[in-house]
Formats: sequence, structure tokens, C-alpha cells
Amino acid sequence: MLDAPHSGLPKPTRRKFILTTGSSPAATVIGACLPAGAISTAEQSDSAVTAEKAPNGAGAVPITLRINGNDRQLAIDPRTTLLDCIRETISLTGTKKGCDHGQCGACTVHVNGRRVVSCLSLALLHDGEEITTIEGLGTPEALHPMQAAFVACDGYQCGYCTSGQIMSAVALLKEPCGPDDAAVKELMSGNICRCGAYPFIVAAIQQVRKNT
Repeated sequence: MLDAPHSGLPKPTRRKFILTTGSSPAATVIGACLPAGAISTAEQSDSAVTAEKAPNGAGAVPITLRINGNDRQLAIDPRTTLLDCIRETISLTGTKKGCDHGQCGACTVHVNGRRVVSCLSLALLHDGEEITTIEGLGTPEALHPMQAAFVACDGYQCGYCTSGQIMSAVALLKEPCGPDDAAVKELMSGNICRCGAYPFIVAAIQQVRKNT
């Protein structure tokens, strides 16, 4: 019997065979050999991605925030800032998001009577604490003296920074501050007014200080 003619094709090797045909069957075999309930590394990775992108509620933690005298029972993402919690979860939008980096002061609120830039603080850190926003400072029918002074002195233009300015100004009334305008400007330096209403803001603060 004559030998079969040589095809001229390279003889396949075991390595090439495994690389070209072994990946899918190997995965099937490995999966079948895993004990019941076991999760592969790939599945674990997929699960992690799914959890990260899960809708609100997944991984949420319980928290109680006492805002403007009312207790709010919430379940929030632990990464939520106090600012986003106030605006997005509780829908008190008087507190403004400006720079979101703690540089403009538009998001200033009071925590236990002290001013805080809420964009830099996690909501979880204030569980059970007393929080006051601009909505809790006064009402249109009964303005806080600082709010009334801002109106009387034209201490605002576009109004976007005004809530933060007023919250800082009210806190300033309880802080050590010299009597002159320069001292007020120093303690209000964390609040930016892009409209440039600074002289009127200082005038409003000084009016309240003189009448307090």
C-alpha cells in the first residue's frame, strides 16, 4: 500500500490544539466541577459591578437626621454628602450646590449651631445631630433679622449665594469677631459672591450686630 501523499500543512501541536479549541470546553468542564453554590472569579467580578451600579436602596444604611426641628428617618448610600442628602433626598433646595469643593460657601448649613460647608461632609457623620438650613431660619411672614437686613441693605443680586451668605452671617453672630468691617470680611471670606455684593452684605451683617 502506498503512503498517503504529504499535504504540506504543518503538523498540529498539542499547545496549538489547546489554545484554539480548549478555552470554551475547558470553561464548561471547570464550571461543571465546581461544587454547588460556588461562584467563579468572573462571576464575582460581574457581581461587584452590578452592586456598584445598583439602583438607590442597594447597600443603603439607616440614618436619622434632625433637620429644622424634624426627625427624618432615611436610608442612604454611605457615600452621600450632607448637601446631596438635603437637596436630593429631602428636597430642601434652598441650600445651593456651587463649586462642590468647599470653596464658595453656597452650601453652608448649621450643624449643632456651627456653620458647615455641607458639600464636604458625609451625611452619615451627622446621624442624630441638629441641622438647620435656610428653610429653618425664618419664613416669609417672619424673617430672621439677618434675612430682613439682607433685604433692607440689598445684600444680594442673583441670589444664588444668598442662602449660604445668610447662614454664615447668622453663625458669625455667635463667633468672636471684631467690631469693624474688616473683621466681618475676614470671617465671611469663605463665602463668595460672584455678583460682587460684598459692601451690602457687610452692611447687612453690621446692622444686625448693632441691633443685637
